[in-house]
Parts: sequence; C-alpha cells; structure tokens
Amino acid sequence: MIRAVFFDFYNTLARFHPPREELQAVACGQFGIRTSPRNITRGYFLADAFMAREVARLPLRERAPRDRRDFFAQYQRLILQGAGVQVSLNTAAEIFDRLGQISYDYALFEDVSPTLDALKGKGLKLGLISNIGGDMEKVCENLGLAKYLDFVITSQDVSSEKPHPAIFLEALRRAQVEPQEAMHVGDQYESDVKGAMAVGIHPVLLDRDGMSTRVQECPRIEGLMELLELVRMTSEVEVP
Repeated sequence: MIRAVFFDFYNTLARFHPPREELQAVACGQFGIRTSPRNITRGYFLADAFMAREVARLPLRERAPRDRRDFFAQYQRLILQGAGVQVSLNTAAEIFDRLGQISYDYALFEDVSPTLDALKGKGLKLGLISNIGGDMEKVCENLGLAKYLDFVITSQDVSSEKPHPAIFLEALRRAQVEPQEAMHVGDQYESDVKGAMAVGIHPVLLDRDGMSTRVQECPRIEGLMELLELVRMTSEVEVP
C-alpha cells in the first residue's frame, strides 16, 4: 500500500515565471544569440542531467566560489550546446551572470493542485524533497502548496542532496512510512529516480518535455495527473 508520495520541486511542481526559455531568450539576445524555445528546452535537458551528476559527485555548497562559477558557466554552455549554439566558457559565464540580473518568480504547473488535492483527499502523506536552498517553506506558502504538504525538506535541512540517501530517509522518517510504502516523483533520473531506488522508494520519472522516453527502470509520466493511476495500481489506495 502506498501511504506517502514525495515530490521534487523545480520542473515537477513548479517552473520559472517567466518560463526559462523566455529568460534565456532575453539574456542570450543581448549577446546576439538567437535560438528557438524547443531547442533551449533540449539544452536544459542536457544541462540538468550534468547538474544532477555533478551534485551527486560533489555538492555545490562544498565547492569554492571559483569552482561554482566554473560549474554554472559549463551549465550555461551545455544549454546552448544542446540548442545548437557553441560559445566559449567565458561567454557562457557572462550570459549566466546576465540571467542572474533578470527578475523571475515561480509558478505552479496547471496539473499540480488537482493532483495534490486528489491525493490528499485519500489520506496520503505528501512531502517535498528539494535540492534548492533558501526558504522553501515560504515559497510553498506563496504558491499555495503548503496546504497540501505535510512537510518540506531541503538539502540545507539535512546537509545532503539527492541522490544521497539521507534526504530520502528523512522524508520517510517524517512521513512515518516504510520505503515500500512511498513514491517519489521527480524530473531527474540521476537524482530523483536513482536516489529513490537506492533506499527502496518507488520512483516515478516526470518527463514533461518528452526527453526521457528511453527510461525503462521505473514508470515514466508526462503529466502529474497520470500519477493518480499509478498510485491506484501500486497500492490498495483507491484514487479516482
């Protein structure tokens, strides 16, 4: 029986507002770079996979300032490489710095509230597990997520990032469930899927952009409402 469902935050429950593709268009445009939103989405897929692998190897908070800057320069360069644009590491760093000067907020995906409402209505424990720092409790309150969540755990809270076990084990402790009684939903194979599997939690890969069609190790969904049927199939919890 599934008694708890955990969620990643970015690109699972929430996105940038304006969308990341628009933010990239503004920043890159100032360097004379033009590319399509779909190409930028493809670039983010490559860059985010790079981030997940690197964070698993050495968390960003443990890196020296210069190393963090080099990391984000490479991250930005991968975004553009995936979009078919080649730039130097120095130019990538300048574009990333420009991005940091553009104001943005978070917005929920349209399928989040109805999905969480349905799961919450069936008595499931719901939690957030995020590698993002800062005051995520406040972010969730502002987005209207707090009313659905039983707890929020960030890497700062446990000094451990996904995919390392500590952050998942803390979620199990707070939900008071066994690993086989929990699902974790996220958009990153390295951090979300492999991290959950390592501690015995049922992983679900949310592939909103259709970039991970070859993943077979766990269920893959393209919208959050599909999760309701997965919960129904994996447990005795009857979700409409």
